[in-house]
Amino acid sequence: MLNIDLHCHSSISDGVLTPEQLVERAAQRGVEILALTDHDDIAGLVEARKAAEAKSITFINGVEISVSWRGRTLHIVGLDIDPDYAPLVEGLTAVRAGRAQRARNIAAELEKIGIQGSLEGAYTYVGVRSLIGRTHFARFLVEQGYAKDVKSVFKKYLVKGKPGYTPHEWAPLSDALSWIRGSGGHAVIAHPGRYGLGKNVLSDLLDEFCALGGSALEVVTSSHTPEQMQLFAQHANNRNLLASCGSDFHGPGESYFDLGQLPEFPLGCTPVWQQWKNTVNAELID
Repeated sequence: MLNIDLHCHSSISDGVLTPEQLVERAAQRGVEILALTDHDDIAGLVEARKAAEAKSITFINGVEISVSWRGRTLHIVGLDIDPDYAPLVEGLTAVRAGRAQRARNIAAELEKIGIQGSLEGAYTYVGVRSLIGRTHFARFLVEQGYAKDVKSVFKKYLVKGKPGYTPHEWAPLSDALSWIRGSGGHAVIAHPGRYGLGKNVLSDLLDEFCALGGSALEVVTSSHTPEQMQLFAQHANNRNLLASCGSDFHGPGESYFDLGQLPEFPLGCTPVWQQWKNTVNAELID
């Protein structure tokens, strides 16, 4: 099986490595097809593509868009996008504009429980100031000794019901899919098992996603158990959706899977890269 990773992050958003360093690590770990999917930004794609070409890695333009749906935050990955498509560029700019206010709100919530200086501390970990996110707060809180690692910070402070959580309105699902599809890309629901959706709500989401022209589910990803991989493979097959895979790598020691460390797809899945014969060397995917 090809070594393919279609979901990872660089220092442009909340990853630790620069786009070039990320590609270097992917090459060291045998990745053959790689997509960079930074949160709400495509600024790292040119650097990553240049590095990938030097390493003979097939590179796919990607992005991960923050979406609000029924009061929940979802992430939609766009794969094989055109980064020059104006509505996508404008839409991502609008999404990023809300991140600064959310950061101030998170800092205010943390201050209520006696954690001072979190906003300034989080910004010391940010590569692009407009892309400040929860992971930057998590790294600051680890540095200050409030938790042993980034994963623990999220569980203790930054998810719904915890003292550092603050709600935020992101892009509508319909807008995100419109931007991705208009750019010629494929829309993928990232790590669907992470959202804790009940059977009926998940069914509603998949109904709407399909009706809006969504392409795929991320079946294999670092936060899915083997049972969840089987479950979402079944959902993909039942709805004629393609299957995607990605480590959701952010940095050494911060991610459950490293680049290129993914298990194989469950049997019966149709991979999303089968649609890319105009983008990916046909010899790789035949």
